[in-house]
Amino acid sequence: MCGIVGAIAERNIVPILLEGLRRLEYRGYDSAGVAVLRDNASLGMCRTVGKVAQLEDKLRQDPLKGRLGVAHTRWATHGGVTESNAHPHLSGDRVAVIHNGIIENYQVIKDELLAKGYEFQSETDTEVIAHLVYDYLQQGNDLLEAVRLAVRRFEGAYALLVFDARDPDCFVVSRVASPLVIGLGLGENFVASGVPALLPVTQRFIYLEQGDLAVIRRDSVSIFDGDGEDVTREVHETQWSTEAAEKGPYRHFMLKEIFEQPIALANTIYGRVENNQVLPDSLGPRAAELLNQAEHIHIVACGTSYHAGCVGKYWIESLAGIPCQVEIASEYRYRNVVVPKGSLFVTLSQSGETADTLEALRIAKQSDYIGSLTICNSAHSSMVRESDLVMMTQAGPEIGVASTKAFTTQLLSMLLVTLMLARHRGMSAERVAELVPHLSHSAAAVEQTLAMNDALQLLAEDFAEKHHTLFLGRGPMWPIAMEGALKLKEISYIHAEAYAAGELKHGPLALIDEEMPVVVVAPNNELLDKLKSNMQVVRARGGQLYVFADRDTGLEDEPGIKVIAMPHANRLIAPIVYTVPLQLLSYHVAVLKGTDVDQPRNLAKSVTVE
Repeated sequence: MCGIVGAIAERNIVPILLEGLRRLEYRGYDSAGVAVLRDNASLGMCRTVGKVAQLEDKLRQDPLKGRLGVAHTRWATHGGVTESNAHPHLSGDRVAVIHNGIIENYQVIKDELLAKGYEFQSETDTEVIAHLVYDYLQQGNDLLEAVRLAVRRFEGAYALLVFDARDPDCFVVSRVASPLVIGLGLGENFVASGVPALLPVTQRFIYLEQGDLAVIRRDSVSIFDGDGEDVTREVHETQWSTEAAEKGPYRHFMLKEIFEQPIALANTIYGRVENNQVLPDSLGPRAAELLNQAEHIHIVACGTSYHAGCVGKYWIESLAGIPCQVEIASEYRYRNVVVPKGSLFVTLSQSGETADTLEALRIAKQSDYIGSLTICNSAHSSMVRESDLVMMTQAGPEIGVASTKAFTTQLLSMLLVTLMLARHRGMSAERVAELVPHLSHSAAAVEQTLAMNDALQLLAEDFAEKHHTLFLGRGPMWPIAMEGALKLKEISYIHAEAYAAGELKHGPLALIDEEMPVVVVAPNNELLDKLKSNMQVVRARGGQLYVFADRDTGLEDEPGIKVIAMPHANRLIAPIVYTVPLQLLSYHVAVLKGTDVDQPRNLAKSVTVE
């Protein structure tokens, strides 16, 4: 959600902070700010509502310089989108704080601080942090102890960064549920809420764990766990390049990431297949043990990842013959779950830090599951560290808020896991060898589909002035219709819904008229004849049909029906292939409407608060 950047160096760190914020813009935000310790030991701050570019304009008029500082992009949770609510927040002439997440008990603490005479300038929960740390400093504690004492009072999920103007040689960070990474330099060190923010200054990172506190100095990093014990966390060197988090020749990150899908799919299958057999060891050392025990699969995810899980249900039940349940993480957390015997708990998340999904995993680990598996794109995320088995999607950095390559690589990863399960449930090696080449062909099939881009750009003109769109699919293409509807509403702000096509007569037909475009996903599979009947029901009521159909289906244009011919794709990988034109259609509609494609309003890339 919010973007956090901090730096301490022997040079002016304001350009580093601003570049870090620019690289975190994909997370979504409504205001931005920076605070530094000037060379004269005074606090300097600049905040603004709007984009980082507006913060830069303000700083050009009134520059700030410093060797210690913090910067922040805010996604509002407490208080409106105003400059006074933007981060950083200060207490007196000493303490500056930035914060991601929510302090759930902030009002109780705020009342105590008001009684002591502290004055609040904002409506946020964050300002409570600044004043409480200041209060502990006034009692004679150093900055580390003041933050430690403050954190003990807080309830919620958060990451925070604090510095004290009277202690110019360090800043202190705390991580409880919300991600935070330390970047290691030479004679300088950095902190951010995501690796892309720091790629221009370092390739070496330490990922803080749940409950960690750290003191960051120019030449050292000291980390303490939740019990206050001095600990060492592993240093990781990332393979992500600076260029991987840049648009290059593309107009938007989303378009770049749509076109990166063939290589992302190829990377995802690389090393997981040998001699047309899927290698279960790629999940981790306990893979054979847990896959053998699995008698039931329980998938939990949010948003786009939930749609990937829904497709996975069809594959797991049809190929592996194992019952599979798929659930939205925010619902799973708050109900009494009955865990069938032999259940494997599976999470899907692009970031590995999605708050509801991560908390669901932690709840599941205290339940009667045989173990846990996560399908994730972030190698050092909380879900990866806390799961028994891991399937990395190898999508590379995804900057656009609307997920594209992270989704299709999740689908391919789910297929790989399905074949592992099927093999352990008795599928013959010969049958697996028949299926694996289709998985290997997915990258080439998506490459063919990308050639439809120009045609889809023209097709988008039919949708740009519409207010509603209906998406239909059957079988595993129903979740793909759901994903298509989600993409359209996310970035173009057109209201879109998806239905299993067989449900039309149970209510949705009431919506059909000549102003309602109906998008149909129609691969050449065993449900095609049923889907054709559903289409005729729509056409008879004046609906305008746009049918993404395999060239072998025999469907042709006719009045009220426009057929978009798709390259032939085996039914196993059809959900992956048919996702891509829906992404392109949504992208081009959004461009025509002039919306902010990469950072759609009200949305954030990584939802790290409940």
